[in-house]
Amino acid sequence: MGKSKISVIIAREFAIRVKKKSFIFTTLLTPLLFAALMVVPSLIAMYSEGEEGLKVCVVDESGIVMPYMESDSEVTFTEVTDRSIEELKGDFDNLDAFAVVGISTLDSSRNVSVVTYSKKQMNMDLQSRISRNVESAVEENKLKGYGIPQLEQIMADVESDVKLSTYTLDEKGGEKASKVEIFMVIGYIGSFLIYMFIFMFGSMVMRSVIEEKTTRIIEVIVSSVKPFQIMMGKILGVASVALVQFFIWIVFTLLIVTVAGSALGLNDAAQTMAAASPEIPVDQITAAVQSEGDSFLQALRDINYVQIIGCFIIYFVLGYLLYSSMFAAVGAAVDNEADTQQLVLPITMPLIIGLFMMLHTFQYPDSTLSFWGSVIPFTSPMVMMARIAYGVPAWELALSVGLLAVTFVGMAYLSGKIYRVGILMYGKKPGWKDIYKWLKY
Repeated sequence: MGKSKISVIIAREFAIRVKKKSFIFTTLLTPLLFAALMVVPSLIAMYSEGEEGLKVCVVDESGIVMPYMESDSEVTFTEVTDRSIEELKGDFDNLDAFAVVGISTLDSSRNVSVVTYSKKQMNMDLQSRISRNVESAVEENKLKGYGIPQLEQIMADVESDVKLSTYTLDEKGGEKASKVEIFMVIGYIGSFLIYMFIFMFGSMVMRSVIEEKTTRIIEVIVSSVKPFQIMMGKILGVASVALVQFFIWIVFTLLIVTVAGSALGLNDAAQTMAAASPEIPVDQITAAVQSEGDSFLQALRDINYVQIIGCFIIYFVLGYLLYSSMFAAVGAAVDNEADTQQLVLPITMPLIIGLFMMLHTFQYPDSTLSFWGSVIPFTSPMVMMARIAYGVPAWELALSVGLLAVTFVGMAYLSGKIYRVGILMYGKKPGWKDIYKWLKY
């Protein structure tokens, strides 16, 4: 009988939320936002252009830098030989120039100093361009001073392009291509989604409990259903909504990104790079893209997606159940959402700590801190997802999941005791002493 009552509450919670306009709105809008986060940066990179027609006047007292100041469609460098930098600065309004650059004479160490003046803030691209040109001029001038024959040919021969291929060995000695960038992306997305969804849907449970308590509906429900059954019904009902919504988000996001990528031509890496670098032969670009693409594809093929997706679902569900039971207890203990701040802080702190530990885990997935962060139940949903793509021993995974499940059961029991007493308490803001007394009832 108890099971049927919980199922009725689950169905009620699910139906109430699915029928809300806010659910429909967020379910349809969120995939568009996710897709935009994936597609828009690529579009910006493809079509972004710097401000064209910038004129920069250069006073080169060193006599070695100006040949390195090459103009293009975006910036035109013009050398001024009959006026000093101070004169140009004083007559800036009549120059019709974006900026003036002053380069000093060579000092005893054959270095120069550079100063720029402009009415508007100079962007980082132009600053770095001027800096690189000056550095190249000074470095080559110093090298020529050594009088080494055929120096340019020697420097060209010395310059190398090293390609690093990384592989991991399994217990049988087999090798698998690995790309740490892929592992970091998978870990970050999985960890952050779990953090976001636990916080979002756990808060939803808390607000639902507060709403029913303030409207006194709970008094009617409690007359026929046990408080613990109400709490578990709410938690599982919201969980079912979360899983349905999450599944829709994944399908819609992948569909939108695929269609948008094909329609906008974002899938042809060779053409994009060729358009951006016309001075490089297309066949070289294509070969480079194919080589790098093959390496990434091989690394992607070697990832155990079944394990990653399975772990994501397990950690999301168990993490949500753990934290939502605590959020439900907080909702039952207070009369309005404004009173939750003091009680919610101890719940949210482990979530935030887990998020910071996740960033450490990206760099050191096998460190002691990463291990304990992936085992302690209150941080394991985020930290273990950051480790899982790197490869985690089966015993560590089993220990982590087991502790998380046991902790949920224990926390649900304690939260149920708080819920049972607090759900019918009105008019008094409870403190930690009151909650401790409720646990002893």
